[in-house]
Amino acid sequence: MTHALTAVTPTARQAAERGRSVTRKLLAQELRLVSRDPFTLVFTVGFPIMCMLTLGGVFGTEPAHGFPINPSHWYIASYFTVMIGATGLVMLPVHIASYRERGVLRRFTAAGFSRWSFALAELALGLIAVVVAGAALLLVAAPVYGVPAVQDPLRAGLGVLVGSVAFVGIGVLLGTLLPSARAAQAVGLLLYFPSFLLGVGGPPTSVMPEGLRVIADHLPLALANQAIRDPWLGLGDGTGPLLVVAGIAVVATLLAVRRSRL
Repeated sequence: MTHALTAVTPTARQAAERGRSVTRKLLAQELRLVSRDPFTLVFTVGFPIMCMLTLGGVFGTEPAHGFPINPSHWYIASYFTVMIGATGLVMLPVHIASYRERGVLRRFTAAGFSRWSFALAELALGLIAVVVAGAALLLVAAPVYGVPAVQDPLRAGLGVLVGSVAFVGIGVLLGTLLPSARAAQAVGLLLYFPSFLLGVGGPPTSVMPEGLRVIADHLPLALANQAIRDPWLGLGDGTGPLLVVAGIAVVATLLAVRRSRL
């Protein structure tokens, strides 16, 4: 028995180390590919920053027009969430679906990669993209409008983490379900823009008609936005939306990993 355990243990360790090595190599390659994609850079980073700058300038810095606080600060916090949505609903689905369409995933399988390596690499890619895009937004906003102080760092940080995991999981799942990059782009934009216009990037829901307000307040991206923006700006603790988004994160991540096993 002792000899059997001794023989098995190194093999298990070698397999685990090989899986980690493959995941790191995949992630490095994915980062290079995404950084060279103009669509990703413009849509995930450039578009939200331009909208934030425009709307922040339109509504000024005094609470009015339904804004409970400085409108520019409202949009800085909100467009941080917009970048999470753009990453999860557009960037990742298109990227992964293009792999499926070109047969790249089959070649990964034939090469003997660990079945979890691709899923982990894509989840890490999405989280890194959120960090980079969010940092870019804050760097641009700081000299123009100033970055609003974080009133509740712990809850706001949890909101960013849970919201990012939820939408990265959704993005990986969509990419493994949709048959082509064109289909992923169409479905992703169809999911993204209503959430963007109603729940996150548009006006406060308090100025919307009741029907639209009910829809806007219950969109997943809007819930993620509330979990981030409310504790960030001191508008609430965001606990209810955070719990809902946490449930979405668990389900989406489990399904994404299951679907993307090689």
